[in-house]
Amino acid sequence: MQKRFTRMYSNNKQVVAYMVTVCFLVFSIFLGVSIGTFPISFFDILQMIGDALFHMGGNGSVDENTQNIVMSIRLPRVILAGLVGASLALAGASFQGLLQNPLADPYTLGVSSGASLGAVFVLFFGIHIPFFGFFTLPVASILTGFMTIIFVIFFAGMIDKAMRIETIVLTGIIMSSFLGALISFMIAMSGEELRQIVNWLLGSVSMRGWVYVMMLLPFFAVGSLLILANGTELNALAFGEEKAHQLGVNVKKRKLLILTSASILAGAAVAISGTIGFVGLVVPHLNRLLWGNDYRHLLPLSALFGAGFLILADLVSRTIMSPTELPIGVITALIGAPSFAFILMKQRMERRG
Repeated sequence: MQKRFTRMYSNNKQVVAYMVTVCFLVFSIFLGVSIGTFPISFFDILQMIGDALFHMGGNGSVDENTQNIVMSIRLPRVILAGLVGASLALAGASFQGLLQNPLADPYTLGVSSGASLGAVFVLFFGIHIPFFGFFTLPVASILTGFMTIIFVIFFAGMIDKAMRIETIVLTGIIMSSFLGALISFMIAMSGEELRQIVNWLLGSVSMRGWVYVMMLLPFFAVGSLLILANGTELNALAFGEEKAHQLGVNVKKRKLLILTSASILAGAAVAISGTIGFVGLVVPHLNRLLWGNDYRHLLPLSALFGAGFLILADLVSRTIMSPTELPIGVITALIGAPSFAFILMKQRMERRG
């Protein structure tokens, strides 16, 4: 009887978690589209989106200028921010599960810096790979981001066989600093490309449009599907590699698959929006506190919440000092840096206790 009650409570909690998170995301989307120099009501937004998706023919009361603002400027920006936020949150949650490290995320592990280096390299030299075309930028970011996380884990293992949390994080920070120095060197050597590179590095989804949404979407689809399919394996890996192996998990194969998938998400997101830190740290940790550690649910909930979180962060970045826009990375860092310090202090206190 007690087991049945516990199972019912767990199922109800999961339903509530998804309902709350989906409502948060939907509200964030409508708020992000609604607020701006020219305010637009939720009802008008719903009419325009409904007409675009289902040809409802309800746009008679909405003038053409308002339609252009929503469909060509604000909606693609909001959707792009949502995809970037979901990508970074999913990558962060999977890194944390794989490394059993709540401080792991693409930013602290150096993956974002590695992906940034690949993107800056493409922008600096104007590289276009014929086969990939306009996908050259995200592909280069994904490759350099993946190579960075592999090096960080390999180097941390060399200097600390126990692979403690502090060692991995410090190795990631060192790697991030080194790659940041290389990026700074390339910026110093650049001429006309300087403004483009600096603007991109600050982190933004402004004036990207539907082209960038389409550029990110295939990488997001592949990376997220691969990660979401490994929720059960991440639960097993949380007990350690030896226990996961006893439970029938092919540890080496799953680790490589998860690392590759997370690098696809983080690299593509960085290529599109620039360096946006701490999303992959704060969002999974908050969802873990609210809804528990089951990665079968933590992963999709983190993606949904991460999307809404970055949409609101972008909204704040473009309205708090209007008409001047702040980089999104400034807003996420103001939230993420104290969160990083709090998680670190909490871990230290738990160990001492």
